[in-house]
Amino acid sequence: MNKILVPTDFSEQAENALRVAAMLAKKHNAEIYLLHMMEIPMQQIDPGAVQSDIPETLFFMKLAHKKFEDLMERDFLEGITVYETVKADITFNEIKESCKEFDIDLIVMGSHGASGLKEMFIGSNAEKVVRTSDVPVLVIKNYHASFNIKDFVFASDFKNDNKKTYEQAIAFAKIFDAKIHLLLVNTANNFLTTYESRARINDFISGQTFENYTTNVHNDVSVEQGILNFSAEIDADLIGISTHGRQGIAHFFNSSISEDLVNHAKRPVITFKI
Repeated sequence: MNKILVPTDFSEQAENALRVAAMLAKKHNAEIYLLHMMEIPMQQIDPGAVQSDIPETLFFMKLAHKKFEDLMERDFLEGITVYETVKADITFNEIKESCKEFDIDLIVMGSHGASGLKEMFIGSNAEKVVRTSDVPVLVIKNYHASFNIKDFVFASDFKNDNKKTYEQAIAFAKIFDAKIHLLLVNTANNFLTTYESRARINDFISGQTFENYTTNVHNDVSVEQGILNFSAEIDADLIGISTHGRQGIAHFFNSSISEDLVNHAKRPVITFKI
């Protein structure tokens, strides 16, 4: 892990994420790329735009730079290489392009989640990033004085298309010497016996040399609720899950469990793109 991207709107949630990113950067001697997304119409930054629009654009750019300067005074960033980046009129898909541009290994971002009608119509910003990102996304919900992961739930259906994401989860667990709790949630509509469930998990991890794990089968009313309940039961420090990154109408009719967890979980969530 060499480069960490932290999208920021200079909110308390964004600063909580930056704190965690700083802790990870110190562990790995990594660099942080702070990305601020400004909602400025593109015509205002076009050289051919009306001259009267330019002073307003420059004002917002200078204001963002001042906020960056204030943020850089935080003690927890001392000794870390931090780059500031401002993107105008950015879409969440363009975060994906920023990851390619800077060769990012991990996105760390804050979220207060979303629920009810707000979730249905706009979702959370973190959910939108999860939906488009090709690199792992670590979503931070609360302030962390320290970020130590000891119990890491990796929830999956344990089908073969998740194997690469499990390898990424193992790499992340090794950073903290964390135990991974492999979790398969059974529901009434998609039921496997305990024997079948454990056989599927064991087949999934065959050939892996990582040994610091437990296997768990949990029955619940939904997969999402099962993950939340099991994580609460063992007081997990982190929830990990794979995402297909569905978008548009397919996402609307086929709710993504990973995105729901990003909205509803009170614990940190890390997502890995299949």
